[in-house]
Amino acid sequence: MSKSCSCTKNTCCGTDGRKDSSASSTVRSVAPRYSDKAPVVLDDPKGVGGSGGSGISRKPDKAPVVSTTLSFKDMLGAWKVRWGIGRMSYKVEPGLYAVGNPDGSSPVLVSANYKLTFDTLRQNLSGLDCWLLILDTKGVNVWCSAGKGTFGTDELVNRIEAVSLSEVVSHKKLILPQLAASGVSAHEIARRTGFSVIYGPARASDIKEFISSGYKATKEMRTVQFTFKDRIVLTPMELVPAVKKSLPIFGALFLTNKIAKRPFDKHDAAAYAGAVLAGTVVTPALLPVIPGKAFAWKGWLVGFGWTAKYLLLTQRFRRGNRLLSAGELLLFPAVSSYLAMNFTGSSTYTSPSGVKKEMKKALPFIVGAGAVGAAIMLGVHLLPCARFLGARTHLSGERRSK
Repeated sequence: MSKSCSCTKNTCCGTDGRKDSSASSTVRSVAPRYSDKAPVVLDDPKGVGGSGGSGISRKPDKAPVVSTTLSFKDMLGAWKVRWGIGRMSYKVEPGLYAVGNPDGSSPVLVSANYKLTFDTLRQNLSGLDCWLLILDTKGVNVWCSAGKGTFGTDELVNRIEAVSLSEVVSHKKLILPQLAASGVSAHEIARRTGFSVIYGPARASDIKEFISSGYKATKEMRTVQFTFKDRIVLTPMELVPAVKKSLPIFGALFLTNKIAKRPFDKHDAAAYAGAVLAGTVVTPALLPVIPGKAFAWKGWLVGFGWTAKYLLLTQRFRRGNRLLSAGELLLFPAVSSYLAMNFTGSSTYTSPSGVKKEMKKALPFIVGAGAVGAAIMLGVHLLPCARFLGARTHLSGERRSK
């Protein structure tokens, strides 16, 4: 299974390291139970407790204990980030957290500091006493950060040392998300820290069963699903950027109408809007059933189907400018194709090498078709001669029908 930037709700993965103030409602401070272990060092600044310092480690009296129940604020934050609101600052502070009332023998789960991942993980730990070792993945989910190297061997080693984990637990086991395997070298972790790495299930919902079964994962636990629900929940993050990029286009068309011989109208806007929805929502939703493998091809098929259907329903082939319709059949499917290709970063169907290969092949066709289509459409709207050519074509068709 390939890496992706999917942030599906139940995946045991999760993006940068600034403190997220919205996380405050999820954490309460209580005195944890340590058995005979030293207190947790959440953040040992360089030099404190080191050989050149005072020789005294900073030992807080209280450690953060997180709830396994999400508040309204948490759910609202998740909804907002799904729509791209505050996405790049949706993080929690890296460090060691407690769930329930853990002691020295409690398991240690390692995850990313993307808050959506953090919340998904803790929500599935109800009734379990454990430690959460949260890495600074720069606010990126586990799968993506493993590919980028922020969920990596060095960060894990540094975080283990920063929280003095060997003084908190009596065992030497770390449970890492399965999707982090590409970024972490288990033998290096063992050599540098003495902790052994156990890869947990792909989804947070299987964590408790995985632990209770003695760290044994079934085939289903190892399988990364990408269901309709998983896909559709990601579409807002595709749609919102596309809409934002479209606003200047609509602004330019509005200004162009002041000099256009044939002004852009609601039909042009509706056709374009449908092409955007075809690439950002319809294609991801119907991904497995659309013919072909390449995302660009799937998006083009959906975009072409939408454009042709819209032109037929509005009878623009017959009563409109056929040259304009030809331009739309070139431009709008290209728009859908490009937007659908962006979804490769959110899917489990692709690999980095596959994405590069598809982009290399598809982009020349997308750019070429889009440029020709846009030129035809602008020519029809702006140039009297193009409008006259379209009118003659339409008139000839009428004469033949008579």
